[in-house]
Amino acid sequence: MAILNMISKDDRAGEQNGNEVLSTEARDFYRRAMTTLQEERLPFLVGGAYAYARYTGVVRHTKDFDIFVRPRDYDRTLAIFEKMGLKVERSFAHWLGKGYLGEYFVDVIFGSGNGVARVDDLWFEHAVDEEVLDTPAKLIPAEEMIWSKSFIMERERYDGADVAHLLLHSAENLDWQRLLYRFGSNGDWRVLLSHLTLFGYIYPGEAHRIPESVLQTLTERLKRREDGEATENRLCRGTILSRSQYMIDVERWGFQDARLRPVGNMSPEEIEFWTEAAKIDGPDAQNAQKK
Repeated sequence: MAILNMISKDDRAGEQNGNEVLSTEARDFYRRAMTTLQEERLPFLVGGAYAYARYTGVVRHTKDFDIFVRPRDYDRTLAIFEKMGLKVERSFAHWLGKGYLGEYFVDVIFGSGNGVARVDDLWFEHAVDEEVLDTPAKLIPAEEMIWSKSFIMERERYDGADVAHLLLHSAENLDWQRLLYRFGSNGDWRVLLSHLTLFGYIYPGEAHRIPESVLQTLTERLKRREDGEATENRLCRGTILSRSQYMIDVERWGFQDARLRPVGNMSPEEIEFWTEAAKIDGPDAQNAQKK
């Protein structure tokens, strides 16, 4: 089913119930952003609410529209948006920029706030063909959506329910080997195991849908305590899950921030700027590690 059909049906119900729906202005803006990038031959993938609707059937209306690009295409994407007459913002140099038209905006994403889920060629190789707002487009894969959402555990935002719903609707269609690969480094596999364990708790009658081989692989790692450097260093990975709730660990208790190179993918300056932004009362502070 095309995403447009799902959204249109939901819009009609929303109008009848007096709920907020996606405006014509927003639709036209998002379509124009997509078609302009396509005309410029800039590869991009649609994520956020539209990909989530495709994989779960859950429709959400937001004032932003998420596109994912390779890191090398980030600056060019924002330059194209500037030529369109949009107000452009380089929000966070390590993963996110924005193109504004009034109150609506397009998020240009090439990674994640914690430095983990960086967009690479596999996102594009496994992208899903769809029709978004009457426009042919490609969606981010379900596996990469699960990968990026799994680490969002902020006080004000926890994406565990999204992960559970993605598993509920996509378990049989997932490339589990690629998902294991995504979580395979630096002990990240423990995060995947935690979500799969919770899935069995949330949906006890559906727990069998998680392949036994996947659970066995992860539990064997748990038995062997496969954590790499974590067994040798006083490391805190909590900062990957929340940019604010574990700062006391690295600032006062002497733990090493796992986001910091060479263990992680972020510089001290990127971490400082990202942490300071969490203290600002605004959309970015509320959206933490976008997905």
